[in-house]
Amino acid sequence: MNSYRTKAAPLAHSFSLSEKLARYGSSALSSREHLGLVVGNSSLAETLLRRFGSIKALARASCAELLEFVPPREAEALVAALSLVSIAETEAAMTKPLNRGVVVYSFCQDMRKLNQEVLRVILVDTSYRCIAAVDVTKGTLNETLASPREVLRPAILHAAYAFVLVHNHPSGDVEPSDRDIRTTRKIVKCARLLEIHLVDHVIVGDPGDSRPGFFSFKDEGLI
Repeated sequence: MNSYRTKAAPLAHSFSLSEKLARYGSSALSSREHLGLVVGNSSLAETLLRRFGSIKALARASCAELLEFVPPREAEALVAALSLVSIAETEAAMTKPLNRGVVVYSFCQDMRKLNQEVLRVILVDTSYRCIAAVDVTKGTLNETLASPREVLRPAILHAAYAFVLVHNHPSGDVEPSDRDIRTTRKIVKCARLLEIHLVDHVIVGDPGDSRPGFFSFKDEGLI
Protein backbone atom coordinates (compact mmCIF):
# COMPACT_ATOMS: atom_id res chain seq x y z
CA MET A 1 0.00 0.00 0.00
CA ASN A 2 1.31 3.36 -1.03
CA SER A 3 1.76 5.83 1.72
CA TYR A 4 1.15 9.52 1.26
CA ARG A 5 2.86 12.35 3.01
CA THR A 6 0.60 15.36 3.27
CA LYS A 7 2.35 18.65 2.68
CA ALA A 8 1.78 21.21 5.37
CA ALA A 9 0.13 24.44 4.20
CA PRO A 10 2.56 27.34 4.15
CA LEU A 11 2.22 29.60 7.14
CA ALA A 12 0.98 33.13 6.48
CA HIS A 13 3.62 35.72 7.21
CA SER A 14 2.83 37.69 10.35
CA PHE A 15 3.83 41.32 10.04
CA SER A 16 5.00 43.37 12.96
CA LEU A 17 3.25 46.71 13.43
CA SER A 18 6.28 48.51 11.97
CA GLU A 19 6.27 46.23 8.91
CA LYS A 20 2.52 46.65 8.49
CA LEU A 21 2.86 50.43 8.67
CA ALA A 22 5.73 50.47 6.16
CA ARG A 23 3.98 48.10 3.72
CA TYR A 24 0.36 49.31 3.87
CA GLY A 25 0.41 52.78 5.47
CA SER A 26 -1.26 54.08 8.61
CA SER A 27 -4.78 53.57 7.25
CA ALA A 28 -4.25 49.81 7.62
CA LEU A 29 -3.71 50.11 11.37
CA SER A 30 -6.45 50.03 13.99
CA SER A 31 -6.68 52.57 16.79
CA ARG A 32 -5.15 50.05 19.18
CA GLU A 33 -2.27 49.40 16.77
CA HIS A 34 -1.60 53.12 16.33
CA LEU A 35 -1.50 53.49 20.10
CA GLY A 36 0.77 50.47 20.37
CA LEU A 37 3.31 52.15 18.11
CA VAL A 38 3.12 55.37 20.13
CA VAL A 39 3.65 53.70 23.51
CA GLY A 40 5.94 50.97 22.10
CA ASN A 41 3.95 48.16 23.68
CA SER A 42 0.80 46.46 22.36
CA SER A 43 -0.26 45.11 25.73
CA LEU A 44 0.10 48.55 27.32
CA ALA A 45 -2.02 50.00 24.51
CA GLU A 46 -4.68 47.38 25.25
CA THR A 47 -4.56 48.23 28.96
CA LEU A 48 -4.92 51.97 28.32
CA LEU A 49 -7.89 51.46 25.99
CA ARG A 50 -9.60 49.18 28.52
CA ARG A 51 -9.07 51.76 31.27
CA PHE A 52 -10.13 54.87 29.35
CA GLY A 53 -12.53 53.29 26.87
CA SER A 54 -11.46 55.10 23.69
CA ILE A 55 -8.72 57.17 22.10
CA LYS A 56 -10.89 60.26 22.61
CA ALA A 57 -11.14 59.63 26.36
CA LEU A 58 -7.44 58.82 26.56
CA ALA A 59 -6.62 62.12 24.81
CA ARG A 60 -8.44 63.92 27.64
CA ALA A 61 -6.38 62.20 30.33
CA SER A 62 -3.89 64.23 32.33
CA CYS A 63 -0.29 63.24 33.04
CA ALA A 64 -1.33 62.49 36.63
CA GLU A 65 -3.95 59.98 35.44
CA LEU A 66 -1.45 58.27 33.15
CA LEU A 67 1.14 57.81 35.90
CA GLU A 68 -0.80 54.73 37.04
CA PHE A 69 0.41 53.02 33.85
CA VAL A 70 3.63 54.69 32.71
CA PRO A 71 6.55 56.69 34.19
CA PRO A 72 6.37 60.52 34.15
CA ARG A 73 8.47 61.01 30.99
CA GLU A 74 6.35 58.54 29.01
CA ALA A 75 3.15 60.11 30.33
CA GLU A 76 4.30 63.52 29.10
CA ALA A 77 5.24 62.09 25.70
CA LEU A 78 1.84 60.38 25.33
CA VAL A 79 -0.08 63.56 26.20
CA ALA A 80 2.02 65.47 23.66
CA ALA A 81 1.56 62.83 20.94
CA LEU A 82 -2.22 62.77 21.37
CA SER A 83 -2.30 66.58 21.08
CA LEU A 84 -0.37 66.82 17.81
CA VAL A 85 -3.35 66.36 15.48
CA SER A 86 -5.34 69.18 17.08
CA ILE A 87 -2.22 71.38 17.04
CA ALA A 88 -1.73 70.70 13.31
CA GLU A 89 -5.36 71.55 12.54
CA THR A 90 -5.14 74.74 14.59
CA GLU A 91 -1.97 75.83 12.80
CA ALA A 92 -3.60 75.25 9.40
CA ALA A 93 -6.69 77.22 10.44
CA MET A 94 -4.59 80.17 11.63
CA THR A 95 -3.80 81.03 8.01
CA LYS A 96 -7.49 81.29 7.10
CA PRO A 97 -10.12 83.93 7.94
CA LEU A 98 -12.30 82.83 10.85
CA ASN A 99 -15.62 83.69 9.22
CA ARG A 100 -16.83 80.14 8.55
CA GLY A 101 -17.92 77.61 11.12
CA VAL A 102 -15.77 74.82 9.71
CA VAL A 103 -12.61 76.95 9.96
CA VAL A 104 -13.44 78.01 13.53
CA TYR A 105 -13.97 74.34 14.39
CA SER A 106 -10.52 73.46 13.02
CA PHE A 107 -9.01 76.39 14.91
CA CYS A 108 -10.47 75.16 18.22
CA GLN A 109 -9.71 71.43 18.02
CA ASP A 110 -8.14 71.58 21.48
CA MET A 111 -11.62 72.18 22.93
CA ARG A 112 -12.73 68.69 21.89
CA LYS A 113 -10.46 67.27 24.62
CA LEU A 114 -11.84 69.37 27.47
CA ASN A 115 -13.82 67.65 30.23
CA GLN A 116 -15.68 70.83 31.19
CA GLU A 117 -17.44 73.54 29.23
CA VAL A 118 -15.29 76.52 28.28
CA LEU A 119 -16.44 79.74 26.63
CA ARG A 120 -13.79 81.24 24.35
CA VAL A 121 -13.74 84.63 22.68
CA ILE A 122 -11.64 84.84 19.52
CA LEU A 123 -10.83 88.41 18.55
CA VAL A 124 -10.32 89.11 14.85
CA ASP A 125 -9.18 91.97 12.63
CA THR A 126 -10.89 93.34 9.51
CA SER A 127 -9.66 90.30 7.55
CA TYR A 128 -11.20 87.99 10.19
CA ARG A 129 -7.80 86.69 11.24
CA CYS A 130 -7.09 85.98 14.89
CA ILE A 131 -5.66 88.75 17.07
CA ALA A 132 -6.07 86.89 20.35
CA ALA A 133 -8.13 84.14 21.95
CA VAL A 134 -9.38 84.42 25.53
CA ASP A 135 -11.14 81.75 27.61
CA VAL A 136 -13.60 83.81 29.64
CA THR A 137 -15.40 81.08 31.58
CA LYS A 138 -14.66 77.50 32.63
CA GLY A 139 -17.08 75.03 34.09
CA THR A 140 -20.77 74.65 33.42
CA LEU A 141 -21.91 77.69 31.47
CA ASN A 142 -24.83 79.74 32.66
CA GLU A 143 -26.23 83.10 31.66
CA THR A 144 -24.58 84.84 34.62
CA LEU A 145 -21.06 83.53 33.94
CA ALA A 146 -21.43 84.06 30.19
CA SER A 147 -22.66 87.61 30.61
CA PRO A 148 -22.18 90.15 27.80
CA ARG A 149 -19.88 92.14 30.08
CA GLU A 150 -17.43 89.22 30.48
CA VAL A 151 -17.61 88.33 26.79
CA LEU A 152 -17.19 91.85 25.41
CA ARG A 153 -14.44 93.00 27.78
CA PRO A 154 -11.59 91.35 25.76
CA ALA A 155 -12.94 92.83 22.52
CA ILE A 156 -12.92 96.32 24.03
CA LEU A 157 -9.46 95.93 25.59
CA HIS A 158 -7.94 94.74 22.31
CA ALA A 159 -9.92 97.22 20.17
CA ALA A 160 -10.99 94.26 18.02
CA TYR A 161 -12.98 94.77 14.85
CA ALA A 162 -15.09 91.67 15.56
CA PHE A 163 -15.14 88.47 17.58
CA VAL A 164 -16.19 84.85 17.42
CA LEU A 165 -17.75 83.00 20.34
CA VAL A 166 -16.86 79.35 20.79
CA HIS A 167 -17.82 76.88 23.46
CA ASN A 168 -17.59 73.12 23.73
CA HIS A 169 -20.01 70.38 24.73
CA PRO A 170 -17.97 67.63 26.45
CA SER A 171 -20.76 65.15 25.67
CA GLY A 172 -19.95 65.57 21.98
CA ASP A 173 -23.54 66.56 21.11
CA VAL A 174 -23.40 69.92 19.32
CA GLU A 175 -27.11 70.78 19.42
CA PRO A 176 -27.53 74.17 21.16
CA SER A 177 -29.57 74.31 24.36
CA ASP A 178 -32.23 76.94 25.01
CA ARG A 179 -29.71 78.58 27.33
CA ASP A 180 -27.12 78.70 24.53
CA ILE A 181 -29.61 80.44 22.25
CA ARG A 182 -30.76 82.94 24.88
CA THR A 183 -27.19 83.82 25.85
CA THR A 184 -26.17 84.30 22.22
CA ARG A 185 -29.09 86.61 21.48
CA LYS A 186 -28.29 88.72 24.53
CA ILE A 187 -24.64 89.05 23.49
CA VAL A 188 -25.61 89.96 19.91
CA LYS A 189 -27.76 92.85 21.18
CA CYS A 190 -25.07 94.20 23.48
CA ALA A 191 -22.35 93.88 20.80
CA ARG A 192 -24.45 95.91 18.37
CA LEU A 193 -24.81 98.72 20.90
CA LEU A 194 -21.00 98.86 21.13
CA GLU A 195 -20.64 98.55 17.35
CA ILE A 196 -18.63 95.35 17.65
CA HIS A 197 -19.53 92.61 15.20
CA LEU A 198 -20.22 89.07 16.42
CA VAL A 199 -19.15 86.92 13.48
CA ASP A 200 -20.43 83.57 14.73
CA HIS A 201 -21.03 81.39 17.75
CA VAL A 202 -19.68 77.88 17.23
CA ILE A 203 -20.33 74.89 19.47
CA VAL A 204 -17.53 72.32 19.37
CA GLY A 205 -18.31 68.65 19.82
CA ASP A 206 -17.72 65.36 17.99
CA PRO A 207 -18.73 64.42 14.44
CA GLY A 208 -21.51 61.86 14.06
CA ASP A 209 -22.68 59.63 11.24
CA SER A 210 -24.73 62.37 9.60
CA ARG A 211 -23.52 65.60 11.20
CA PRO A 212 -20.28 67.57 11.50
CA GLY A 213 -18.51 68.01 14.81
CA PHE A 214 -19.73 71.57 15.28
CA PHE A 215 -22.80 73.79 15.25
CA SER A 216 -22.58 77.26 13.70
CA PHE A 217 -25.19 79.83 14.71
CA LYS A 218 -24.31 81.80 11.57
CA ASP A 219 -24.70 78.82 9.24
CA GLU A 220 -28.08 78.01 10.80
CA GLY A 221 -29.35 81.61 10.44
CA LEU A 222 -29.44 82.25 14.19
CA ILE A 223 -27.13 85.28 14.00
